[in-house]
Amino acid sequence: MERIASLAQAGPPGQWYDQAGDEFVLLLAGAARLGFADGSERALAPGDWAVIPAHCRHRVAWTDPARETLWLAVHLPSR
Repeated sequence: MERIASLAQAGPPGQWYDQAGDEFVLLLAGAARLGFADGSERALAPGDWAVIPAHCRHRVAWTDPARETLWLAVHLPSR
């Protein structure tokens, strides 16, 4: 489990997270968009959450430049 603070951050285009286990993310404050290898994006506002399945290539596409974005990420063990 980790708490992540972001401000105007994004992962480099074409660089993906590809994790062995599922990940649960909860946006606590701020705003963000997750990007996926298939070209889709998902916007997150405070209280929104996502479960990212193992080996789903993803990245942080955008976080709010005007205020801190706080995340809670729970990395689940690989199956």
